Amino acid sequence: MANPKRRHSKARRDKRRAHDALRRPATATCDNCGEPKLPHRVCAACGHYNGREIVEVDDIL
Repeated sequence: MANPKRRHSKARRDKRRAHDALRRPATATCDNCGEPKLPHRVCAACGHYNGREIVEVDDIL
Protein backbone atom coordinates (compact mmCIF):
# COMPACT_ATOMS: atom_id res chain seq x y z
CA MET A 1 0.00 0.00 0.00
CA ALA A 2 1.12 3.53 -0.71
CA ASN A 3 2.04 5.73 2.22
CA PRO A 4 2.23 9.51 2.23
CA LYS A 5 5.74 10.79 1.76
CA ARG A 6 5.14 14.03 3.68
CA ARG A 7 2.85 14.91 6.55
CA HIS A 8 -0.20 17.00 5.67
CA SER A 9 -0.33 20.38 7.38
CA LYS A 10 -2.97 21.35 9.95
CA ALA A 11 -4.35 23.94 7.54
CA ARG A 12 -4.86 21.34 4.84
CA ARG A 13 -6.54 18.99 7.33
CA ASP A 14 -8.82 21.77 8.60
CA LYS A 15 -9.81 22.81 5.06
CA ARG A 16 -11.01 19.27 4.44
CA ARG A 17 -13.05 19.32 7.66
CA ALA A 18 -14.61 22.73 6.99
CA HIS A 19 -17.92 21.17 5.90
CA ASP A 20 -18.20 18.61 8.72
CA ALA A 21 -19.91 20.92 11.23
CA LEU A 22 -23.38 19.91 12.42
CA ARG A 23 -26.22 22.24 11.50
CA ARG A 24 -29.10 23.13 13.79
CA PRO A 25 -32.39 21.50 12.81
CA ALA A 26 -34.87 23.78 11.09
CA THR A 27 -37.70 24.93 13.31
CA ALA A 28 -41.12 26.36 12.63
CA THR A 29 -43.55 27.99 15.03
CA CYS A 30 -46.81 26.31 15.90
CA ASP A 31 -49.81 28.20 14.52
CA ASN A 32 -51.87 27.30 17.57
CA CYS A 33 -49.59 27.94 20.56
CA GLY A 34 -46.52 29.64 19.06
CA GLU A 35 -44.02 27.11 20.42
CA PRO A 36 -41.07 26.10 18.22
CA LYS A 37 -41.51 22.69 16.58
CA LEU A 38 -40.03 20.61 13.79
CA PRO A 39 -41.66 21.34 10.42
CA HIS A 40 -44.25 18.84 9.13
CA ARG A 41 -44.70 17.32 12.58
CA VAL A 42 -47.31 17.48 15.31
CA CYS A 43 -46.60 20.14 17.95
CA ALA A 44 -45.37 18.48 21.14
CA ALA A 45 -46.76 21.31 23.28
CA CYS A 46 -50.38 21.37 22.12
CA GLY A 47 -50.83 18.37 19.78
CA HIS A 48 -52.02 20.40 16.78
CA TYR A 49 -50.99 19.97 13.15
CA ASN A 50 -52.31 21.86 10.15
CA GLY A 51 -54.99 23.61 12.20
CA ARG A 52 -56.43 20.43 13.73
CA GLU A 53 -55.89 18.69 17.06
CA ILE A 54 -54.22 15.40 16.23
CA VAL A 55 -52.95 14.27 19.63
CA GLU A 56 -54.43 15.02 23.01
CA VAL A 57 -51.69 16.41 25.25
CA ASP A 58 -51.91 16.24 29.04
CA ASP A 59 -50.43 19.23 30.86
CA ILE A 60 -48.08 18.13 33.62
CA LEU A 61 -47.41 21.07 35.93
